[in-house]
Amino acid sequence: MLKRQDIYIRDPFIMPVKEKRVYYMFGTTDKNCWGDEKATGFDYYVTSDLENFKGPYPAFRPPQNFWADRNFWAPEVHFYNGKYYMFATFCSPEGKRGTAILVSDTVEGPYVEHSIGPVTPKDWMCLDGTLYIDEDSNPWLVFCREWVEVYDGQILAARLSDDLRRIIDEPILLFTASSAPWTASIRVKDGRECFVTDGPFLFRTPNGALLMLWSSFDRERRYCVGVAKSLSGNIIGPWQHKPEPIFSDDGGHGMLFRTFEGDLMLSIHTPNSRGNERPLFIRLNEDDWENL
Repeated sequence: MLKRQDIYIRDPFIMPVKEKRVYYMFGTTDKNCWGDEKATGFDYYVTSDLENFKGPYPAFRPPQNFWADRNFWAPEVHFYNGKYYMFATFCSPEGKRGTAILVSDTVEGPYVEHSIGPVTPKDWMCLDGTLYIDEDSNPWLVFCREWVEVYDGQILAARLSDDLRRIIDEPILLFTASSAPWTASIRVKDGRECFVTDGPFLFRTPNGALLMLWSSFDRERRYCVGVAKSLSGNIIGPWQHKPEPIFSDDGGHGMLFRTFEGDLMLSIHTPNSRGNERPLFIRLNEDDWENL
């Protein structure tokens, strides 16, 4: 048994399984997930109380001739049409990152290839794709286009095919990182200020508001979690940013889940320093979210 604070993980994503009364925690588990180091895969952990964990257990190991070999980042697991789908970031030997979709009949895996390579545009540098199901039950991919390519990082949305194998429309720009009042440039490249977009996660409140968590860096160079609200209530927006991040203590890549007792929880990693990242779960006051 491992204590929460002893587990190395980035981008922790929690999948509650009510029938078993346990939570599955997926995330970036390779310590060699940076640069050109060869990736190992993704592991998961199991807990009943969010403090004591069993694992790690293998969720995905790349098969021979898998299209990517490095930068295995931020897996999310979504239950959709009777199966479990893993959305995760991968990078090819040619240096292009993108979101691909894996599938399994069980939450534990093993997860296998579902999309043919990345579902994000193959000539773009993309990461952190997430699944959103709209009010008409249409699946969407929401993802980031990286600052390393466009300077001002973007968050975009594109309709997915019903079988989740490909996008079927051109991506739509939802907003850029610099459009939030709390973000700051991380560097100057080619004479342009660079702003980060990471980790979009969509959430509809009980009163019907559509919110998005996402991460970037603030003026103190801290990794933070921000919130944006769709003024139309649908994925296209327009999106309005909360003036200040909801978490600014050097942690991010957030997602929301409910405990079996009904509490709304924020899951993040902190600190945002390589090799030291740990999962953190924060209980939220839901009344605050209704008034964003």
